[in-house]
Amino acid sequence: MKNKLTIYSGLLSIGLLLSTGCTKNFQQLNTDPTAFSATNFDPNYLLTTAQLDYTGSQDFSYDTWRADLIYSSTLIQGFATSIGYWAGDKYLSNPGYLAAYWQSDGGGDGAYSEQVKPIVDVVNTTAGIAKYNNLHQVARIMKALIFERITDLYGDVPYSQAGLGYYTKILFPVYDKQKDIYANLITELQDATAKLNLSGDVPTGDAFYHGDIAKWQRFGNTLLLRVAMRLSKVDPATAKTVVQTLIGKTFQSNADDAFLSHDAAGGRPTVNRVSQVLRGGPENQYVKWSQTFINLLKGSNDPRLPVISVVNANIGALGGDNTPAKQKGQPNGYDLSGTPGLTLGSAPGFTTLGDYSSPSIYLVQLNSPTFILTYGQSELLWADAAERFSIGGVAATHYANGVIAAITYLSEYDQAATVSAGAAAAYVAANPYIAGATGLQMINTQYWELSNTMMDFYESWSNWRRTGYPVLTPVNYPGNATNGTIPRRFPYPYQEAANNPTNYTAAHNAVSGGDTMAGRVWWDQ
Repeated sequence: MKNKLTIYSGLLSIGLLLSTGCTKNFQQLNTDPTAFSATNFDPNYLLTTAQLDYTGSQDFSYDTWRADLIYSSTLIQGFATSIGYWAGDKYLSNPGYLAAYWQSDGGGDGAYSEQVKPIVDVVNTTAGIAKYNNLHQVARIMKALIFERITDLYGDVPYSQAGLGYYTKILFPVYDKQKDIYANLITELQDATAKLNLSGDVPTGDAFYHGDIAKWQRFGNTLLLRVAMRLSKVDPATAKTVVQTLIGKTFQSNADDAFLSHDAAGGRPTVNRVSQVLRGGPENQYVKWSQTFINLLKGSNDPRLPVISVVNANIGALGGDNTPAKQKGQPNGYDLSGTPGLTLGSAPGFTTLGDYSSPSIYLVQLNSPTFILTYGQSELLWADAAERFSIGGVAATHYANGVIAAITYLSEYDQAATVSAGAAAAYVAANPYIAGATGLQMINTQYWELSNTMMDFYESWSNWRRTGYPVLTPVNYPGNATNGTIPRRFPYPYQEAANNPTNYTAAHNAVSGGDTMAGRVWWDQ
């Protein structure tokens, strides 16, 4: 499977060059109609750009470092760290870091420049062109994937007018309501997936599935499942109606997993972005699996534990001890100040830093894949739908499928990380599904554990906000920005007040609970 989805160095190099050109020279491209069009340039290259950039910023992993790792991973208690600038571990506000996924504050370009611009160009320049039908539909699906994450982080955001400066001459896009964005994501995914043609064009710039349209059909429907289930708290009727239409149309096995395999030989811009950050210093010494995460795995004798975790080894280093009984997660909310009660050395049970568990080398190689969406996630969402809405089959069956997939998919990182299907099935048998509220907690705790091992902490956090599972005990570090509650959203970038003042002000004033880390996005009401 990994070989099948490997990104060839040449294609990545082309996509990377285009990414740099699109990001740095986009104003020229958006004002000169002769500079770029589907008639004089192959838009497949821009699909590669958008997909590569979705896996992490081109500017030394700026987006990934700040948004996925410093904030999402720690506030959701996947990772823990005592590094001072990792503000998320203590719910501190760093406006530049919180803005990083949106736009540049001097360190990176953000999703609107690196992801939205190229994918909007693909969608617009391929519309109505028969030879690019499948490319057009794949780009629409990719656009939905990109915007789902942006709106999940910030709430109401520029959507309908975003990236359309040249096409519409609108330079100050409105902030669409998240309710309207989600309604359009559903419509777009339904329509684009239905219009994919198994006998049509093969998108040559596709870095996820290499143009396999059958897999894109299943991906589009599985993404739609996730989008619909995101509404289970705020609009359960719509969630149920949409999910009902997807029975039998989503991922069928781990062979459908969507990921981008990186190319370490291609140089810094093509490596796995999470690995790039975690293998550097001081992250490689001071970022650890959280106590919450390790304790949950140890408490259920999870067979993933010795594969994903080691003690007495820096991140990315060979060696270490993977004995399950020796794994020890670091508590969140401590620093290196030396202040009693705050410094890590005063944490209950502290021995040495090395005794805390680090991600194993299998998960953080420079050519490790970035996982986008997996069969395990799909089945656990189906289990949630079955338990919550009584649709889509038997919750216990989907739960078992999802947990087994969440354990066995680790071989896609590295064959040495393989956990056998037999061991996974034995784990499910030893931890049987319990229907009702306990079942929902089991399902979504497993979803959190899987998303953490995928290093997709954006998704861990979003699904936790939707479901409340697993039950987490927040930290209450002095001076935190949320009064000791786990953050619910990223505030808008301050630059927007100057760059797009009228639309920013309206959105800023409309945030439920205020435009702070404690405010809430629409579906999290």
